[in-house]
Amino acid sequence: MKYKDTVIKILVECSRLLLGVVFIFSGFVKAVDPMGFAIKIGEYLSSFGLDKLQPFSVLLSFNLSAIEFALGVCMLLGVYRRYVSFLILLFMAFMTPLTLYLALFDPVSDCGCFGDALVISNWETFFKNIILSAAAVIAFIYNQRLLQGYTFKVYWFVALYAYLFGVGFGYYNYNHLPVLDFRPYKIGANIPSLMEIPAGAPEDEYKYTFIYEKDGVKKEFGLNDYPANDSTWTFVDSKTELVKQGYVPPVAAFNIYDGEGEDVTDEILNNPEPLLLLIAPKLEDADDEQMDEINGVYDYALEHQIPFYCVTGSSKEAIDTWSDNTGAEYPFRMADEVLLKTMIRSNPGLMLLKDGTILGKWHYNDIPAEEDVKAVMDSCLTGTVTKTKEAPRLVTNLFTFTVPLLLVWVYDFLRFRRKRKTKK
Repeated sequence: MKYKDTVIKILVECSRLLLGVVFIFSGFVKAVDPMGFAIKIGEYLSSFGLDKLQPFSVLLSFNLSAIEFALGVCMLLGVYRRYVSFLILLFMAFMTPLTLYLALFDPVSDCGCFGDALVISNWETFFKNIILSAAAVIAFIYNQRLLQGYTFKVYWFVALYAYLFGVGFGYYNYNHLPVLDFRPYKIGANIPSLMEIPAGAPEDEYKYTFIYEKDGVKKEFGLNDYPANDSTWTFVDSKTELVKQGYVPPVAAFNIYDGEGEDVTDEILNNPEPLLLLIAPKLEDADDEQMDEINGVYDYALEHQIPFYCVTGSSKEAIDTWSDNTGAEYPFRMADEVLLKTMIRSNPGLMLLKDGTILGKWHYNDIPAEEDVKAVMDSCLTGTVTKTKEAPRLVTNLFTFTVPLLLVWVYDFLRFRRKRKTKK
């Protein structure tokens, strides 16, 4: 009996740790890139014919990532054990059949459960959810055996604080560039090198099937046995099936065009001199409140003879409307809207390139003011600023989150837990 209790305790604690860590990580990486998660939600809504809900995709992104993060924190710290274990079980009961459907019918390329930080296939996601579902069942059945980090008196603070932190962290990353950039187009990346396929890299493998007919009977043949020289068989159709995907470079396609439809990608990526790109995936939805800053950067570019282009996925009519409304005088270039959304999570956003290498990226809220443009650009061009300050930002956010929880734990221990032990 004692052995059985020990085994159950180990299973319960392993389930708590697994669920807590996975939910915290999943909610965190979604909050790092709320626009990316909103785009993924939009794909889901389109796949299931719920396009009317598209305007709520950003709101859903904030809340779903924050809820997932808060559930993970509460599970890890043993807060509201019965309710949290039930909610996680309910969550897995919904997600597991959904990911099975995704694996079978592939309406979206990946579930987006870990954002761009960890992209896994739909089948891998389903098997992952099977394991999490088993852990959720164990945690729910034995919820009172889960480690309890706080007393009931402060449960409300831990749960509410975790949720609000998730929302606030996501909102910060929405109004600025993500504190962690999991996409290929991070500062310091060289785009041409990311498009290269290494020598000896595995290639796509295909299965070719040929359908022939003879005496009213259709039969399928492979590449090595089809009756090419037998006139008694009549060719009907052929099928090509991808058996195994080969190496896919981080940047599979990168094409920019001028107003005449001519490809000017080489001019952009292989320019040994610096150039500035104002990236606006969709001008119809672009924020125009920072036009003074944008015009200040354009004036700097003209003064220092630095090429400046606005790259957009919008139509010529939308470009004309934007120019009329903002007085834009810079030239425009065209590119795929999805590509531009991947390059920078801002509409519009500013990017500094030199010889295909990204030297700087700015959200429209962070585009330097006119009096600061020269100093900022010089620091990027001279290599003083070569990468984002990811580590300090992460440490700051970690302390912002953990210090209040630690202080509340100390208060809880001194005020309630120690008092309870004294009474015993």
